[in-house]
Amino acid sequence: MLHAPRSGRAVTAWGSIAALVLLLPVVAVASLALGANALSPGELAHAVLHPDGAEGDVIVRSLRFPRTVLGLIVGAALGAAGVLMQGHTRNALAEPGLLGVSAGAAFAVVLGLRLELVQGLPGMIGAAAIGAASAAVVVHTLARRSIRQGGAALVVAGAAMTAFLGALTSAVVLLDAKTLDSYRFWAVGSLAERGQETPVTVLPFVVAGLLLAAVNARSLDLLALGDEVASAMGLRIRRARLVGLLAVTLLTAASVAACGPIAFIGLLAGTLARLMVGASWSRGVLAGALVGAVLTVTSDVVGRLVAGPGELQVGVVSGILGAPLLIAVIRRRELIL
Repeated sequence: MLHAPRSGRAVTAWGSIAALVLLLPVVAVASLALGANALSPGELAHAVLHPDGAEGDVIVRSLRFPRTVLGLIVGAALGAAGVLMQGHTRNALAEPGLLGVSAGAAFAVVLGLRLELVQGLPGMIGAAAIGAASAAVVVHTLARRSIRQGGAALVVAGAAMTAFLGALTSAVVLLDAKTLDSYRFWAVGSLAERGQETPVTVLPFVVAGLLLAAVNARSLDLLALGDEVASAMGLRIRRARLVGLLAVTLLTAASVAACGPIAFIGLLAGTLARLMVGASWSRGVLAGALVGAVLTVTSDVVGRLVAGPGELQVGVVSGILGAPLLIAVIRRRELIL
């Protein structure tokens, strides 16, 4: 379990959450305004309030607005999933990308495409859910003793599963050109060219996952005391674990199916959220969702600005910016499990 550092206790958990809520519209507006064609405040206001088909109106309403909404949804899903995984595994390095869950979702989608069993985004989400849940169960089974003791075997098992499923995914796509074309569309982790219907399609799955995460967070507060204590206080541990797994599966599957595997958001959002709100897992899930949304949209904006007139995908930017930032946080804050 992560503990908030003493230097951060002056800032209340709810104050941090309020600051994140205020930051969300700021990054959303930046996402609507910035890119290869930067829009002035007047052009942005015109596109939002009085669209008449001008170039700026089309850019905002048809291109940037859907990807901004999708970034907020997917970022919230990955951030909440990261916090849940850290809580259930009692490991500060746990997140869907590191523990094989994202790789499982990606492999299931690719296999479904290759066998022509998957059609459309809902089908991809279903396949991703099966793959994510299967990978999570296998990794947790392999490292069950480590989960109880807070050891490093979970991360090792997750890394092995990620490498194994990544190799299988590569084998499938390299042997079939049609599957490779479909896979390349989202494999790097991107919010671009996902279509206006994508946010609407994934939103119910993410909302369901977030609701389960909110319910499960209360169980995490008891599990943090130890399984024996939690059981003595009336918590049904197996059911709590199952609900947590279901929440992570829904959140990860929807995110991977919609945008491809976006690395690092869950890990960094979970770490920063726990630093902000301290020991409460209930507040941690909320903060993780907000941090994840801010990080995802910000990474997308940065990718548009640094590689103009083209862009870097959000998955690339999140990895480049996130790795050194996480190292700095760990070194300065001295995180402990």
